[in-house]
Amino acid sequence: MNIRISSWRGAAAALALVTGGTFLGSTTAEATPGFARQTGMACVACHFQHYPTLNAFGRAFKASGYTMRGAQPMVEGDDLSMPVDLNMTLVTKLRYQKSNGEGLDSNGDEVPTNYGEIQWPDEAAILIGGRVGENIGFLLEHATFGEANVGGDADEDGTIQAGELGDGAFSLFNSFKVHFNLRDMGATRLSTVLFSTDAGGAPYGFEMLNTGAQRFMRPIEDRNTMSAAQYLGMGDGEATGLAVVLSNPGWFVNYSAWAPAFGNIQAPKLASYLRAAITPNLGGWDTGFGVQYYAGEYGARVDGEGVMAKTEGWVIDAQAQGEWRGMPLGLYASYGSVPYKENNFLSTVLDDNVTRDKKALGLMAELGVIPNKANVYLAYRTADNGRATKHQDNAVTLGGSWMVYQNVKLELFHTAKSGSKYSPKPAGGDAITTLMIFAGF
Repeated sequence: MNIRISSWRGAAAALALVTGGTFLGSTTAEATPGFARQTGMACVACHFQHYPTLNAFGRAFKASGYTMRGAQPMVEGDDLSMPVDLNMTLVTKLRYQKSNGEGLDSNGDEVPTNYGEIQWPDEAAILIGGRVGENIGFLLEHATFGEANVGGDADEDGTIQAGELGDGAFSLFNSFKVHFNLRDMGATRLSTVLFSTDAGGAPYGFEMLNTGAQRFMRPIEDRNTMSAAQYLGMGDGEATGLAVVLSNPGWFVNYSAWAPAFGNIQAPKLASYLRAAITPNLGGWDTGFGVQYYAGEYGARVDGEGVMAKTEGWVIDAQAQGEWRGMPLGLYASYGSVPYKENNFLSTVLDDNVTRDKKALGLMAELGVIPNKANVYLAYRTADNGRATKHQDNAVTLGGSWMVYQNVKLELFHTAKSGSKYSPKPAGGDAITTLMIFAGF
């Protein structure tokens, strides 16, 4: 339910509504999400500064396919090893947003955030996951609301747009993956992951870094400001496929055969996604350096006819997580490009008016001024959106977060945008302020 607030008094009321009671009882942190239940460990065991950013131990848990056992009792038998209880977490995002635009958008519709909007909820889902057996784990995002994947026709030139490969099936499984550990070779593990997601993109099968290479793995809410992959549309969107993974504490490689679609699809040919990264410890800093590469083309049948589309683009990224003057500090950087080519799905997935290569650079720093409790951050993006005009798209985000508990985060941030895309200022404005509670129970 979204509610517009049309005055400063209303905005104040909205802030009170979103934050009311938040700081009451903000004492000893507790961890209650599903994986904490399975392992018997606090959230900070796996996360750096706050969720969802992973530390080295969190990467190890994820690379195991969520199979690591802990305090939870197990049901054991021949070819059976599973927790007594099904691990579930309710994840919610409640937000208030206010932009500085005026009037109507290009379609003549009002922009709700110009008036101040309570988004109640912005997101709500039940996460179910963990150990299935000694070498099998899974993760499911179960929607609390949704609509049918109705599908559609290809464009006249054969291009398939996002969401147009569906067969009309309705699914409450927003994202789902099953992780199989096939073989351990010393410290290196060979795994396969079957996955389908409505928003996580091709990297959803397997990803370890916190640079926004995959939509759900970034330190802050405004993913398009801090991550080149997110701005370029390469780390999110619909995706279904199979990942083959080699993982090691010091590196990982993921090859995925995938289609940019969600649900039941007729896809006789799949595109390729390759991800490789190293994760060394350098001078006490947990670092990561990687590359994402999209290549090939995928084929599908729409209305009984075969259509083809390319998927071409790349991103390089890096992160460093450590301490500065006794305070945790996270540094994240990424740069990428999507070449403008005929029928390149990644060129037009976010904008049909692209006529040139798209490029983006994202930088971010987050400092824990009170370790594991209060953080401040600054993110910067400069980008070329590939349009013939109004192509420069820059943004700066200044914000902070307060960990009410290890599983409840309050985040406040302001994003200011600049460049030719915002001159003159569009109806939706060139700045927006967001207050959000993000919680998992």
